[in-house]
Amino acid sequence: MDNENEQDQLKAVFGSWIQATGTVISAIGISSFLTISTEILNSLNLIGNVLQATGNAILADTIREFSLDKIGNEIQAIGNSTVITGILIDFDVQTKIKLDIDGNLLQALGGATSLAQALGSIPSAAVLYSIYGNSLQATGNSLQAYAGAKGLRNEDGENINIIGSWIQATGAVISAIGQTKYPSN
Repeated sequence: MDNENEQDQLKAVFGSWIQATGTVISAIGISSFLTISTEILNSLNLIGNVLQATGNAILADTIREFSLDKIGNEIQAIGNSTVITGILIDFDVQTKIKLDIDGNLLQALGGATSLAQALGSIPSAAVLYSIYGNSLQATGNSLQAYAGAKGLRNEDGENINIIGSWIQATGAVISAIGQTKYPSN
């Protein structure tokens, strides 16, 4: 049992860094101001979302008991999978935007669900990392969904989307640092 706990802790650290790496890669992928071809940026966004979904699924798998954090990670993985669907399948532009919005809203819901568990926990340094990390991720995803909604109305939401993506990435890195410093399951 002790060995299983240790393996889950290592797996959680690995999953959190996979997820954090994915958010950074995805943020680079939507940063259209970079002098990188659109094709490469789109590929980075896809790779980033695949890594995020994988990291969240790994994190959920390390939590053995039913908890808001487990559900939150599962919802985030579903949100990333929704975004991936919009990137990979040849839908019309409106459908792609709607899938991106839905995916980001699901990710925000997942982050908020994990945040709810952290807010109900006994205060500690690990809990603070979780609160800050999940708050930023939920905020960033919400901004990205808002930017998508602006796009559906033919309004410019590109800068909001970029800012939201980098806020999410910052939150994911904070969560990964917390998971690394204070592994627990």
